Amino acid sequence: MAAQKINEAHEHIAKAEKHLKTSFMKWKPDYDSAASEYAKAAVAFKNAKQLELAKDAYLKEAEAHTENRALFHAAKAYEQAGMMLKDMQRMPEAVQYIEKASMMYVENGTPDTAAMALDRAGKLIEPIDLDKAVNLYQQAASVFENEDRLRQAAELLGKASRLLVRQQRFDEAAVSLQKEKNMYKEIENYPTCFKKTIAQVLVQLHRNDFVAADKCVRESYSIPGFSGSEDCVAMEQLLQGYDEQDEDQVYQVCNSPLIKYMDNDYAKLALSLKVPGGGKKKKSPTSPQDAAGGAQAVDEDDEYEGGLC
Repeated sequence: MAAQKINEAHEHIAKAEKHLKTSFMKWKPDYDSAASEYAKAAVAFKNAKQLELAKDAYLKEAEAHTENRALFHAAKAYEQAGMMLKDMQRMPEAVQYIEKASMMYVENGTPDTAAMALDRAGKLIEPIDLDKAVNLYQQAASVFENEDRLRQAAELLGKASRLLVRQQRFDEAAVSLQKEKNMYKEIENYPTCFKKTIAQVLVQLHRNDFVAADKCVRESYSIPGFSGSEDCVAMEQLLQGYDEQDEDQVYQVCNSPLIKYMDNDYAKLALSLKVPGGGKKKKSPTSPQDAAGGAQAVDEDDEYEGGLC
């Protein structure tokens, strides 16, 4: 079966090459027919599990379409070549061809298809190269933003933000989250703005920038429904605990279901949050041991109570 498919593929390639030849009677290559034959050859090679040969055939199809100025079809062929490389576990090369395809989609006037291709490329490369994945998601977001497709742009920026947090690139994550939040505010998706505020606060506190974290919450008071919401109350408690070096309060907020069930990268960020100066846990007077500790602390504090006289 495989041998038959391989022979079939070679026959299609021979036909394609014949279409590209010129003669005294045929001045111009027939790129359209050649592209069609290369596409058939690629499918036959693919069915025969000859992925390298299938990839080469898709690339020749892409070249023929490009010569014919059929940019959309050329881009599709480059994407298919990328998929062959993906199946061969050659992800960086696969992504290169998908990026090339996305540029052709934009040139062809089909930016949505370009953005979706970049998103697919990001998913492919994410397990092995987070930096590249961030770049691809940001590119895709920009394409959607230019088309005023803010919901899709914000979703892709969200992927980039999470990966930036995962790499502890907190300065960049802070910028990305602000942009996301602005987009969600513009499309009036206010509940998502609340969640982005929580993410912002966690990122800013990991940057040791309490003022910026506080500002994120204050700015959100202008978002309808935020003031008094559970998200708002939780962030006010978190900032208060952080400011007062109250480890217990910070721990309670960071371990609350509200934050635990956020995206995993933000939930982990909350769990790793440390209060400044290695803040002390406040003692609870309900336990005898703690009460004794509390009495000892009072004794120490009272040593000079009432002055030195």
